[in-house]
Amino acid sequence: MSGLMVAGLSKSYTLGDTRLDVLRDLSLQMNPGESIAIVGPSGCGKSTLLHLLGTLESPDSGDIEIDGVSPFKLAEGQLAQFRNLKIGFIFQDHHLLPQLTVLENVMVPALARGAADDKDRMRATDLLSQVELADRMTHLPSELSGGQRERVAIARSLFCKPTLLLADEPTGNLDRRTAERMTGLLLELQQQSNAILVIVTHSDTMAAAMGRRAELIDGKLIE
Repeated sequence: MSGLMVAGLSKSYTLGDTRLDVLRDLSLQMNPGESIAIVGPSGCGKSTLLHLLGTLESPDSGDIEIDGVSPFKLAEGQLAQFRNLKIGFIFQDHHLLPQLTVLENVMVPALARGAADDKDRMRATDLLSQVELADRMTHLPSELSGGQRERVAIARSLFCKPTLLLADEPTGNLDRRTAERMTGLLLELQQQSNAILVIVTHSDTMAAAMGRRAELIDGKLIE
């Protein structure tokens, strides 16, 4: 089954003698091509949910399926490979590698599995053209503006044609005009790739542009 299925997801943390229940029996189902904005106050668990969807953390209970696969049932090496191929990440601080060029940063998912070939280079070049950075491929991240670094991060997230795109406050460091442009570009590329897009945001403008909107309240998503 293609798409994303989340059922009964729970996550808690223990701080000293205090147990903090962050997510409680949370469920979500999304089909390819859909987008959703997750909103809510700081500390309500939005980033925790994104980390679980991205398989960066494990839930206490419940299950996540991506294209019919339960990633937390995979062995560690298989999970890393699954994450690399099926999930794309876009972070507020971009997390570009400063010593690599723009082109090399986009090809990081290929480098992570061993080495990049000509096909990978063509894929990265095409994506950079789509985000209007064809003339910046040999530049380092330090030579780019915030909006340009965001576009590199978007291109990198799409490199492996993932099923699931996860974005954590992707336009939080951008001015309003640039943020609106990045939102439009992200949605356009997401639709072209038929990926599922899950965004955590405090921006009402970005949330309104998504196909669905849900608020995280008492550990559950309310649409």
